[in-house]
Amino acid sequence: MTTLALSLLLAAAPAVPPTGQPVDPAHLDASVPACQDFFTHAVGGWQKANPIPADKARYGAFEELLERNRAILKVILEETSARKDWKRGSIQQKVGDFYASGMDEVAIEKAGTKPLAPWLARIDALKGAADLPGYLAAAQLRDLPGGIGFRIDQDEKDSTRYVPILWQAGLGLPDRDYYLKDDDRSKDLREEYVALVGRMLELLGEKPARAAADAQAIMALETKLAQAARPRVALRDPEANYNRRTLAELEGAAPGFGWAGYLGGLGVAPGQDLVVGQPEFATAFAALAASEPVSTWKAYLRWHAVRGTAAFLPEAFDQAAFDFFRKTLQGVQQQEDRWKRVSTLVDAGLGEALGQLYVERAFGQKQKERMKVLVENLRAALRERIDGLAWMSPETKAAAQKKLAAFGVKIGYPDVWRDYSALEVKRRGYLDNVLAANLFENRRLLAKLGKPIDRNEWGMSPPTVNAYYSPNMNEIVFPAGILQPPFFWPDGDDAVNYGAIGMVIGHEMTHGFDDQGSQYDAEGNLKNWWTEADKAAYASRTDLVVKQFDAFKPFADAGVNGKLTLGENIADLAGITAAYDGWRASLRGKPAPVVDGLTGDQQFFVSFAQVWQSKMREQALRRRILTDGHAPGPYRALTVRNVDAWYDAFGVKADQALFLPPEERVRMW
Repeated sequence: MTTLALSLLLAAAPAVPPTGQPVDPAHLDASVPACQDFFTHAVGGWQKANPIPADKARYGAFEELLERNRAILKVILEETSARKDWKRGSIQQKVGDFYASGMDEVAIEKAGTKPLAPWLARIDALKGAADLPGYLAAAQLRDLPGGIGFRIDQDEKDSTRYVPILWQAGLGLPDRDYYLKDDDRSKDLREEYVALVGRMLELLGEKPARAAADAQAIMALETKLAQAARPRVALRDPEANYNRRTLAELEGAAPGFGWAGYLGGLGVAPGQDLVVGQPEFATAFAALAASEPVSTWKAYLRWHAVRGTAAFLPEAFDQAAFDFFRKTLQGVQQQEDRWKRVSTLVDAGLGEALGQLYVERAFGQKQKERMKVLVENLRAALRERIDGLAWMSPETKAAAQKKLAAFGVKIGYPDVWRDYSALEVKRRGYLDNVLAANLFENRRLLAKLGKPIDRNEWGMSPPTVNAYYSPNMNEIVFPAGILQPPFFWPDGDDAVNYGAIGMVIGHEMTHGFDDQGSQYDAEGNLKNWWTEADKAAYASRTDLVVKQFDAFKPFADAGVNGKLTLGENIADLAGITAAYDGWRASLRGKPAPVVDGLTGDQQFFVSFAQVWQSKMREQALRRRILTDGHAPGPYRALTVRNVDAWYDAFGVKADQALFLPPEERVRMW
């Protein structure tokens, strides 16, 4: 990761400077005491000054950085797309032509639905259940939605090999609960969804009466799939969702669908075993494949084909999809500028090609070296915290330390860039380019079967404003995109950096020890390394985290699901405590400087809270608490209530609103 073996022929793009300073006093609201409402105290000034943009469902620190990164990408994309003399097959040619194809609205409108026509014709040619596997395999290879989910990933119980995985899927609404809940809001959303399906089918050329009837049939089929699906909390149990099967076992348990033809169409060898995440869903899906009329399946597949490609078709399709999926479901008032939407798709299809051009402009060795120091300081802090756990036995501590020591770390960008030479990108044909990129990626993944694990691979592109922990790889990964202000200030004070990116580092490390990650060993295998007594002691602490977050009720009729958000909440709690310890250790006994009247401890905790500064539309917030494993930002900021040092930093007393008695503060890692 120390060199870029790439010669760029582009003029340097000016970086977009961040606004404000590491802890900007204007972002605080001193009129609200920290002991009363710490989130508003830390970010209230920012909240007042930053309305949610019309093209956003939420707006906060992540979106601010995303917009600055997008500005850099825009310069890159406009420069590459403006030139037509790049060497054929170069990353500049592919990136530039992909972007140009998405920005050519005239050509997209002129083409109409012709780019989708081959898929609609394949659907129309279906004669019965025996034809479904072949179509669904071909569609899956291009990420056209519908049917059952499929992916290639590491084997949860043998992290040295790759395995095919079947997973519940097939719904157009965001979650099974949208189909099953009986409240008036859910019923209204289902009616609007059916109206959207009918409208989109009419845009494909169906007569209104037939489109309306097909929409009802599609809703009925998807409801049956939803009834067979597991709720999201159940999907968080890795043991329950690991069910290894041979093809013969799958066919015996889930008759009615040609599994051999489906897997063969994907390129999976007949003797290959696989993992079936939710066997009962596979059984229900196969039964529906055999029992539902082919006319219903054809309508369903037409709908999902157009749903999955609406953004690449003429404006009427794109707008109809936006009106429901973004406006109705999330409250967004207007589409993002087209260049933003297209740049997102270039990143999705050519992430490491675009990433090479991005890191040349936005990420340097200085950032990487300082991150390395932060990571190792956080590892040392977590190591000490594990040693100090009074509730954990020496045996389990030794296994935890072994896992922590084995953590891999990736910072900024890959050591080995992905080779896109087999992907052809044309200057015209946006949908063709998207489908070609999807096919390239899926074939790349399928080719892994039977090969050693690629330890150089990244799961996010360099411009991504995010980070992750992989339990099977046992590694933490920080793309260059998030290693920018306001998360990471290369020349900022340690108090601020430890409160922000330090917490992110600690958060990702702790995912290796949250309620899910703690079930994987140092080699990345789903394997118990706990004594029974330690597991029970840990569970008693996770129960307290669930209870704490279950108490947050943004709406009278809807609250945060403590079980759904448990992993992220554990990671926040242990992440901030490890980051605090790491920061205090970095001072080496010296006092932290006071900046703008804030002590070092106050800067640390305010910096942490400002990571979560955000505003969200009501519709988006309702969707989030129903479907997202992350609690809303204001509640994540209140993690500080479990940290003793926060009380000292802000003088929080026992009779004040946010005070938690010491015995109620959750002590995890």
